[in-house]
Amino acid sequence: MILAGDIGGTNSRLALFDARSATLTPVVIEVFPSRDHSGLEEILRTFRAQHGQAVEAASFGIAGPVRNDRCQTPNLPWTVDSASLANVLGLPSVDLINDLEANAHGIAMLAQEDLAVIYPGAADARGNCALISAGTGLGEAGLIAEPEGYRPYPSEGGHCDFAPQTETEIHLLQHLMGRFGHVSYERVLSGPGLYNIYQFFRDTGLAEEPAWLAEEIRQPDPSPVISQHALNGSCDLCVKALDQFVSLYGAEAGNLALKAMATGGIFIGGGIAPKILAKLKEPAFWKAFTAKGRVSSQLEAIPVRVILNDKTALLGAARLAARSAGKVRGTAAE
Repeated sequence: MILAGDIGGTNSRLALFDARSATLTPVVIEVFPSRDHSGLEEILRTFRAQHGQAVEAASFGIAGPVRNDRCQTPNLPWTVDSASLANVLGLPSVDLINDLEANAHGIAMLAQEDLAVIYPGAADARGNCALISAGTGLGEAGLIAEPEGYRPYPSEGGHCDFAPQTETEIHLLQHLMGRFGHVSYERVLSGPGLYNIYQFFRDTGLAEEPAWLAEEIRQPDPSPVISQHALNGSCDLCVKALDQFVSLYGAEAGNLALKAMATGGIFIGGGIAPKILAKLKEPAFWKAFTAKGRVSSQLEAIPVRVILNDKTALLGAARLAARSAGKVRGTAAE
């Protein structure tokens, strides 16, 4: 049995997989609200108390930069150390990687029905790929094309400087600078980022907040409320906020495509994209994605797909754990 984890700022998902099966299928999955726990070790102890099967390898994808097998999570007050996790599990070592790197590993295990096409791109598109994922934060990763497949690599590109391209976006940047100082893309492309955009339109008088919505929006995570009213057209302020969010999503996805030379395709992950799929298919996303001046034609040839399978990071982490288990057993497990 192998253990895989997808550790996010909102939820931590743990799953047991039968490493000897032909395909990696989870035997059990548990979801833990991350902020209800002091750290990943506490979650692991709870999980192990519920499911006592012997584990021969483990891998965790975590939302944050991993350096020297250690992560100081940016959206949680946690320090996660692979040696400490291994000690809890009674293993000599565990794999600790960035969550977007885990997602990138999981892409290889997806079926056609796990992907929604935003734009098909060129029929002969090949080469590097890249992954962008807005959720609690903004994650980015690359996939280098190699003869035997793709080699994922992590990135903290979500914390790069937000680069406005329109007069409204310039005012958005100035507004957010007053609140945060440095403004990264994560400040506008994430669940909290959507709410930041909403507040910008509301507080600058560019759109009016209805009295009925002012009460409804007062909850720990207002972004689903904004998306819901934007998609059903019941609130102009929400429509403006989500339209701006989608345009910025397209712009940064295009930036990532250029930085990674992702001629093989861009994948959009995270929990937000499947919920706003209809909006992503509207012209605003694609217009922003390809608006790159002299190299716009290069962007027009790149396929763009949304990942619909919310277990992709778990599958990627399980793939790495299965590989480690194979090494322990002296096999060539993938």
